Amino acid sequence: MSYPLEVNAALGILKTTGIWRSSYAPFFHRMLWRAGVSIPPPHFASFGFNFAFMGASFGVVWGMWLLVWSHQGMSGAEAVFASVLGGVFFGLIVALYYRVRASKYNLPSWSQIKAAS
Repeated sequence: MSYPLEVNAALGILKTTGIWRSSYAPFFHRMLWRAGVSIPPPHFASFGFNFAFMGASFGVVWGMWLLVWSHQGMSGAEAVFASVLGGVFFGLIVALYYRVRASKYNLPSWSQIKAAS
């Protein structure tokens, strides 16, 4: 796979930890890396970045699904509210998970990875 240099370095570190690949290289991250976008793997990203990125990704996908439910009596405003609320909760939980896991494995910061690449 042709990912940006610092992403490949970070993935090499994560591969040695025993963490599942699906956890350290999620689908949306892989899609952006293939496009040449150099965003950090979730374990190296800041809490705020993970919260915003994961919450927004979940909210958009969940919002599309909720629009299908609108044919079953859910209003558009309810669908938007549910997707925003779901995105906030999902973003918080996932950002906390990645922060705890990064601490557990004593991973370097993204700036250290970029400097070494």
